[in-house]
Amino acid sequence: MQAADPRPVLLQKNHLLLLLLGALGGGSVSSGIETASWPCFRGRPDLLGIAEIEKPLDAPKLLWSFKAGEGVESTAAIVGGTVYVGTIDGALHALSLAEGKPLWKRNFEGAVFAAPLVHQGAVYVGDERGLFHALAAGDGKELWTFKTEAEIHSSATAGGERLLFGSYDNHLYCLAARDGKLIWKLETEGYVHSAPALHSGKTFISGCDATFRVIEVESGKEVASAPMGGYTAASPALSGDFAYLGTFANQVVALNWREGKVIWSYENSDRQFPFYASAALKEGRLVTAGRDKMVYAFDAASGKVAWTFPTRGRVDSSPVIAGDRVLVGSGDGNLYALALKDGKELWKFTAGAPISASPAIASGRLVIGDGDGKVYCLAISESARK
Repeated sequence: MQAADPRPVLLQKNHLLLLLLGALGGGSVSSGIETASWPCFRGRPDLLGIAEIEKPLDAPKLLWSFKAGEGVESTAAIVGGTVYVGTIDGALHALSLAEGKPLWKRNFEGAVFAAPLVHQGAVYVGDERGLFHALAAGDGKELWTFKTEAEIHSSATAGGERLLFGSYDNHLYCLAARDGKLIWKLETEGYVHSAPALHSGKTFISGCDATFRVIEVESGKEVASAPMGGYTAASPALSGDFAYLGTFANQVVALNWREGKVIWSYENSDRQFPFYASAALKEGRLVTAGRDKMVYAFDAASGKVAWTFPTRGRVDSSPVIAGDRVLVGSGDGNLYALALKDGKELWKFTAGAPISASPAIASGRLVIGDGDGKVYCLAISESARK
C-alpha cells in the first residue's frame, strides 16, 4: 500500500519503546513514559490493557464530545493525533484528538462493533456483514477489502506484515497487510469473537467452542490447546507463559499456555453471571468485570480476590489500567476511575447512556463512546489539561 504513515516520529518511538518494555517485562514493568498512542484493542498486541499517564487528575475534564451515530460499542484507536472509531449504524469516523473535529468518515453496509487497528499508515476493521476493510489512515480511501462468510466482531491485531482477526464463520484469518491476500486460515468449532493476542511468534484465541488455542503466526499451525469449560467472548491477556480471560461459564481463568493447563479459576458462587469484558494486567494485579455489575481485581498468581467494586449496570467494557488507577465503563452510564490498590472510587464521569465500549488512552486523554452514539474525550492527566 502507498499511504504514508501519519504518525510523528516521536510518537512512533515512544510507542515502540512501550511495546519493548512490555515484552521484556511481561506487563510488570512501568515505563514512566506517558502512552503516546493506542493503535489496537487493549492498546498493544499482548492485549494487556495498560497505559502510562503522568500526574493523573483528581477529576476528569471533558475536552470535547462528538455525535458519531446511533450507538458506539467499538473501542477507539488513537494514533498520530487522530481518533478512529466505529458505529452501530455502519460508519468509521476519523476525528482530531485535540478538538474532536471530523477529519473523514467512511460508510459501510454493516455495523462496526470491532475496534479499529491502525498499522503502517492504514486502518483495518471488520463489519457485521463479514467484510474486512483496509483504509488509508490519512483520508479514509479504500485500499482493499476481504470477505469472510459471517459477521466480524473480532478486533484485528498486527504482527509485522500480517493481520490476524476472527469471524463468526468459525475461522481465524491471517492476511497480508499490504494487499489483503489470505496467508492462512484456521477453522475452529465455534464463532471467533475475541481479538487475537500476539506473543513470542504465536497468536492466542478462545471462542465459542470453549477452547483456548495457541497458533504459530508463521505457519498457522495449532501447537497447543486447553479446554476453557465455557465459551468465551473475552480476549486473552498474555504475560509470559500465562493467559487470563473470563468465560460465559461465569469464571475467570488463568492458564499456562505452554503446558495447556488451567492454573486457577474463580467463580462467584453468589452471583452467577458471565464475564464478557477482557482483563487488564499490571504488576501482578489482574482486573476484569462481569455482567453481575461488578469490577474484580485478583492476585494474578493465586487467583485470590483483592477487591471488588459494584456498579449499577452490567459491565461489558474492558477495564484499562492507567498508572495506579483502573478506568472502566458500565451499563449504568458511568465511566469509573478506581484505585488499582484497593478499588476505591476516585471519580466518575456520567455519559448518561450505557457504556459497553472500552477506554482508549493516549497523551493523557481518554476516549470512549456510549450507547447514544456520542464519543467523549476526557483529560485524565495534567499533560492533557487545556
